Amino acid sequence: MSQSAKYFVDQIETKQATIGVIGLGYVGLPLALAYSAGGFKTVGFDIDEAKTQSINAGKSYIRHISAESIQTQVRSGKLAATTDFRQLREVDAIILCVPTPLDEHFEPDLSYVVGTIENVLPNLREPSSGSPQTISLESTTYPGTTDEELVSRIVEAGYQVGKDVFVVYSPEREDPGNPEFAATNIPKVVGGHTPNCLEAGKALYGSVFDQIVPVSSTSVAELTKLLENIYRSVNIGLVNELKVVADSMGIDIWEVIQAASTKPFGFKAFYPGPGLGGHCIPIDPFYLTWKAREFGVHTRFIELAGEINRAMPAHIVRRCSDALNRHKKSVNGSKVLLIGLAYKPNVDDDRESPTYELMDRLTEMGASVSYHDPYVPVIRPSREHSHWAGTASVAWDETTIKQFDLVLISTWHECLDINELADWSTFIVDTRNATAGLPESVRQNKVLKA
Repeated sequence: MSQSAKYFVDQIETKQATIGVIGLGYVGLPLALAYSAGGFKTVGFDIDEAKTQSINAGKSYIRHISAESIQTQVRSGKLAATTDFRQLREVDAIILCVPTPLDEHFEPDLSYVVGTIENVLPNLREPSSGSPQTISLESTTYPGTTDEELVSRIVEAGYQVGKDVFVVYSPEREDPGNPEFAATNIPKVVGGHTPNCLEAGKALYGSVFDQIVPVSSTSVAELTKLLENIYRSVNIGLVNELKVVADSMGIDIWEVIQAASTKPFGFKAFYPGPGLGGHCIPIDPFYLTWKAREFGVHTRFIELAGEINRAMPAHIVRRCSDALNRHKKSVNGSKVLLIGLAYKPNVDDDRESPTYELMDRLTEMGASVSYHDPYVPVIRPSREHSHWAGTASVAWDETTIKQFDLVLISTWHECLDINELADWSTFIVDTRNATAGLPESVRQNKVLKA
């Protein structure tokens, strides 16, 4: 280990280092809290002043992160947040947790990563400072991004990577709202640009994470993350296709999965839904397929799974049409209530939620569409769904729900009462098996699974 790497490792091991986390969303905020709770002075950076002000005031803007956990760290003096990137000179480790979405052509959009590193570079310590910094990228991306987008720019700025600056890739593995896994008890994959970079990364993450999984390069770490998410995507694609087949045969796919799950080996249950949501699973396969084309490789299996998953909202809308036809109604002119705007149960994260596409499709067909989600009381502005911004969740009561011709369960939160919904609804299309516990007579008369 070089002297500069040893200096950084010593700073971490003695907890003299200050940790900087850029991007205070569903990944960055838990990470910042983990470091501050682990005894490190931690500074969170975000261009959204509302987030930095909330943190400094001890308030939470993410449902599953308590205000108390933030207040404790802020009051201890270990945690602060700012929009001022000039403060990066004061931190020893800079961890990037910024979005990596797709553009309108389903190709990687690295503008957040590139924009962030270009804001970081003017605020790094001078190479001659004798106090090397570590930069770690956690955003999901294709193999080669760390080298091509970070390392190249750092070198162009006059720094020697592996001496003046250590560069690491360590993919985030957050599962928002999962009480079983906090940030620090999920094994942490770490890859470095050089051996000294890897040592710096192991020290940085080993200081708060229970288990470190070092790999030979940043590209290996990048592909590891994509494999994890593509594994889910293709298996969900399989079960979604089977759902369409089962629907056509009048078979309950949920019962099939339950029976198959009794096999003690060789089978892992995945569940169908109205489409993929969240910041990873709908997006990450396209990062690999795009990069693979650069090497002349066509990822047919991965792309087919993506096509199937993207087709699910259309299938669900057809099932809604079938349900309305049973009552001699068409989608055009009907009032439809969608339950659940978040992309998965018990969280307030609506990024890439398939509910938005369902709302769009039903609206295009002439339906009057509303939604109910206790965790998303008002739709926030976003570049993807700006036309829905400001729309409010309708009330959960008999008078309100009885007004609708059809209720479509897109995401089911545990706090909701399925018996109340069944009593108040004219008819339910259920994409999540939320109605499984209802009496058989109710399910036969009021429920269509989709």
